[in-house]
Amino acid sequence: MRRRSLLPLAAVTVVALFAGACGGSTQAATNPDGTDTVNVAANTSDEHPVTLTVPTVAEIRAKVPKAILDRGKLVIGVGALPSGFPPLAYVGTDQRTLTGAEPDLGRLVAGVLGLEPDVQNASWQNLFVRLQSGQFDAGFSNITVTEQRKQQGFDFAAYREDNLGFEVKRTSTWNFDGTYESLAGKTVAVDSGTNQEKILLEWKNRLQAEGRKLDVRNFADKNSTYLALDSGRIDAYFAPNPGIAYHAAQTASTPNPTRSAGKYSGAGATLQGLIAATTKKGNGLVEALSEAIDYLIQHGQYKKWLAAYGLENEAVEKAAVNPPGLPLDNS
Repeated sequence: MRRRSLLPLAAVTVVALFAGACGGSTQAATNPDGTDTVNVAANTSDEHPVTLTVPTVAEIRAKVPKAILDRGKLVIGVGALPSGFPPLAYVGTDQRTLTGAEPDLGRLVAGVLGLEPDVQNASWQNLFVRLQSGQFDAGFSNITVTEQRKQQGFDFAAYREDNLGFEVKRTSTWNFDGTYESLAGKTVAVDSGTNQEKILLEWKNRLQAEGRKLDVRNFADKNSTYLALDSGRIDAYFAPNPGIAYHAAQTASTPNPTRSAGKYSGAGATLQGLIAATTKKGNGLVEALSEAIDYLIQHGQYKKWLAAYGLENEAVEKAAVNPPGLPLDNS
């Protein structure tokens, strides 16, 4: 394969300032030397700052549609209204700035493309409407690739696995081995009406047919779930993997720390679900997004971004364009 020449024009510096569990904010500023500095606050227990420098790559920038280049901004849509979803997207302690893993990656991608990131928050429903209308250039909002969304007129550049996970007390010796058999004899909590509840109930039925038991519990809210975990009334909590990483970081220095005990694809056993930068189909942007993400993967910024939010176990090797998504009967 022909080696790609990378011609730096300018640079974007992303400074990760890891605040405590109370949250933080992200702000961008232009420096006298023409570089941009973005202060990123992640809700982790790690207080050691990490600096990521991202050059504008001329060859990738050249693939951005002219209208966006002329504007000079990449308008990034995030569907985090009204309350956000830490650690992926939430409003910082300044009560104004949208921070989290998703908008932060959007800012890094904008840097590679030599564009000013214009991060705008919306409701989940309006996110897709504004992508279709062209008000948003790209969505960075934990959007799962599905065949239904492809049919609805969206293109995807995948950047993270879509995983569920099991959260247990740090003192627990149990780990999910990837098979439902490892849940035999366990009591597991799950949120009602979710994809993970559907999966867990299927596993319960399989175990029951084999003469074994899985006790599935539902609680009114997360506080009640975690009280049950702390007291030992449940063995594990089955939930989206990023939320588990966030909560484990929050509890790291408390009397009741937790940890991740394994992951499972949100798309089920036969397909690895993927999260992707999403754009209007055919608008000419998806290849540039994919190559910008690949640049971050190849040059190490991607790995550090994942580590800042405890999402190392959702890494991908390459930003595939329009990879297989959740089938129509599971979208």
